[in-house]
Amino acid sequence: MKPLRYRALIQSIVSLLLLHCLMSNATAADRVYLDVTSSAVRKINFGVPWFQNKDLPQQKQPLGRELADSLAKSLEFHGIISIIPPDKYGGNQTAEWKKLAADYVVMGQYAVSGDTVSLEMRLMDAASDEILLGKSYSGTMQQKEKMIFKFCDAVIESLTGKPGIATTQIAFVNREGTVKEVFLTNILGKTLRQVTRHKHLTVSPKFVPGGPFLSYTSYHSGTQALYITDLRQDKETRAISRRKGLNLAPAWSSDGERMVLTLSKDGNPDLYLLDRKGEIIEKLTDRAGINVSPTWSPDGATLVFVSDRTGKPQLYSMDMRTRKVRRLTFEGTENAEPNWSPTESLIVFSSLRNGVYQLYTMNPLTGEEPKPLTSDPSHHESPSWSPDGNQVIFTKRDGQKQQLYGIMKNGSFERRLFNIPGSQSFPQWSR
Repeated sequence: MKPLRYRALIQSIVSLLLLHCLMSNATAADRVYLDVTSSAVRKINFGVPWFQNKDLPQQKQPLGRELADSLAKSLEFHGIISIIPPDKYGGNQTAEWKKLAADYVVMGQYAVSGDTVSLEMRLMDAASDEILLGKSYSGTMQQKEKMIFKFCDAVIESLTGKPGIATTQIAFVNREGTVKEVFLTNILGKTLRQVTRHKHLTVSPKFVPGGPFLSYTSYHSGTQALYITDLRQDKETRAISRRKGLNLAPAWSSDGERMVLTLSKDGNPDLYLLDRKGEIIEKLTDRAGINVSPTWSPDGATLVFVSDRTGKPQLYSMDMRTRKVRRLTFEGTENAEPNWSPTESLIVFSSLRNGVYQLYTMNPLTGEEPKPLTSDPSHHESPSWSPDGNQVIFTKRDGQKQQLYGIMKNGSFERRLFNIPGSQSFPQWSR
């Protein structure tokens, strides 16, 4: 047997063993979790029948279908689950799940009293009918999707050992005409919230770790400035850097107390270390070309940034203890927009190859060769990691239109995320 075919066979056997372990009656201490990053593991088949109304258990209600649909889509969003289409079994909870090849089933019930809705959801092993997880929630009708997302994250954690990302938010810039404003949405794109209302150009939204804050750069005051806003309100925003020239795209430390920012107050765009209030602590680069797009490692020990000090934009790393700089990329017309994974030593970045921007990943600490993540002829730009480090959100550009896409870090499950009017760019995932 050829070595490659042998390895593929071994991977398939390991995948089946992992799925068997997941469906067994294991305790939390000895459970074997699914490796969602492996391309050899097949997706888990889920049945999500319509939720039952406790007061009318024999009747299918539109709300029951809506709740099941939201849960199914949020589970599928994680890239490891395949939803059995309800039309194959009529959306009934009494379906023959084994014949439908289901691995797991979620049974849901709800009760409505005025504006209050109560939800009960159970994750069941389709082979044994064993209840693996049960949760109850109660809230207003406007909160029903948040309750669904909480249960989804609990299900993902029971399968992988890590919480899901259904309750996270995505910030992005939306352009309509000549105006660019910052918006927030959930993973399904159903809840759209406008954050800025400057009626001007706004770019580079960044979530600030450790609190409900978002920073961004705007030109609405006549010059470029860096602002921060408290997402718990919609009325006020505060400038934290209004220096002459560029005040662009900060990389926040993991505790949200420091940032690395591009400033050009002295003429050349250089990287500066600032505190949360916008006070300069230290200048990190000094007139060695244009220095932009910093991204910090989770432990704060290393910074990756873009510089054209050798003639073309390339990626460099800086040891934050010694300030020693090392070049990382050598291929491609230009390499830009690095973003460091929140869970490991891996960056994703855009690289101009043969006239097209593609996404690549690499370990910036080992000097390994970059690996392609995308390959189709559209432009792929502004990548950002999901909080669990399993997915990348990015802007896909074809002509003048920009739209937000997602892809698993192994290159699978690329899809358009939202159907939102306008042109979207600069996506950022909350952590």
